[in-house]
Amino acid sequence: MSEILIASVPIHGHVSPLLPIARHFVERGDRVTFLTGSRFAAAVEATGAEHIALPAGADFDDRTVSALYPERDGMSAVKAIAFDFEHIFVRPGEHQFTALTALADIRDVDVVICDPLFVGAALMVEQPLADRVPVVVAGLVPLGYPGPGLAPFGMGLPPMSGPIGGIRNAVLAAGTTRIFRPVNAAADEIAQRLLGGPMSGPVLEWLPRAEAVCQLTVPAFEYPRPKAPASLVFTGPIPSPVAAHPLPDWWGDVEAARTVVHVTQGTIANDDPSELILPTIAGLADSGALVVVATGGLPVEALGELPDNVRAAEFLPYDALFAHTDVFVTNGGYGGVQYALSHGVPLVVAPGKEDKVEVAARVAWSGTGVNLRTQRPTPGAIRAAVMRVSTGTGYRAAAQRIGADIAASSGADGFAAAVDGVIAESADPVRVQASSSTSRGLR
Repeated sequence: MSEILIASVPIHGHVSPLLPIARHFVERGDRVTFLTGSRFAAAVEATGAEHIALPAGADFDDRTVSALYPERDGMSAVKAIAFDFEHIFVRPGEHQFTALTALADIRDVDVVICDPLFVGAALMVEQPLADRVPVVVAGLVPLGYPGPGLAPFGMGLPPMSGPIGGIRNAVLAAGTTRIFRPVNAAADEIAQRLLGGPMSGPVLEWLPRAEAVCQLTVPAFEYPRPKAPASLVFTGPIPSPVAAHPLPDWWGDVEAARTVVHVTQGTIANDDPSELILPTIAGLADSGALVVVATGGLPVEALGELPDNVRAAEFLPYDALFAHTDVFVTNGGYGGVQYALSHGVPLVVAPGKEDKVEVAARVAWSGTGVNLRTQRPTPGAIRAAVMRVSTGTGYRAAAQRIGADIAASSGADGFAAAVDGVIAESADPVRVQASSSTSRGLR
């Protein structure tokens, strides 16, 4: 039995993918503690793990981020990502680190599993392995490793190799270095206080310093990185138990429809359906497709009067729905995209902020869908994209290929095997000493 500490920022899209991982370790007999926001206590405890709330300086309600930081509105995608990294992720890192290290000592923890934006863990791996707990990252956002031809993370651009690509990426890197300077300055300031020196590199590039990164997708959905270390493994998504939402009384219409288009804005960024749901309804009103809406908790009445070809509910049984879905229209949440691909369903993505522009770029690059490149697409743009995806065979074929890869991936067992390997290596004093010596040489 291992003592496992899972840590996540208090954001629904980061906590949710870690819940089935927590459940898996609990069910195999490990003791699991889950450090995250107070509002996720019930969800964590339902897995059998013990919930510990983040300290006040790192705990917040992700549903109120827009109200907490109104200055985010109107920012470009890159500036919004830089703002979020500094204020939502980096600055709480000091409190995360304090809580993480205290729990690791008190519980005699064997390994920390964290989300990639839990900066407390990024600070932890600045220390030699001999002086800390090993860290495994659960890759629940697009992979941030460097690679040939890759633009800086957050630009939402596909790889471009050759001389032109090199020039493009160098110019973009210079611009993003300036934009992200406050992010790295904040991280260095915190590291100086806690560890006596600045970070050993940009805070967003900390993943290679973790003992392992288990990316929750398959290689076909990620840009090639031929020089990535062996510590990077692809496990595929690890699904949560399917919620038992009842079939609505109009379910027969789904089964009888020739073409089904599903649209949702998820369960968090759904307070303004005019971003994506309403334009999709308007764009497909006379298309012949059945539009199925999941509002994610927003009352259906908030959508107003619906055309005859629209069916809506707050929540739907997703396994049953995706078995009939021809196109998925989404704002680009990583988990939702992986879920659609696991069912071989192609996508139309209107990316919002955070990491969604990178998700949308990978959808287009992998050939599994269309990237609309805006958070507020017009009805006409959505209609054209849906028609393009639904009438062309290439998108569905690409989605089905990735779906087959996901079905063959190692999943929770592969994730656990990687964690067990890290624990075993950390128990070997020769390996730990060698790793710590190498780490000190890099700093």
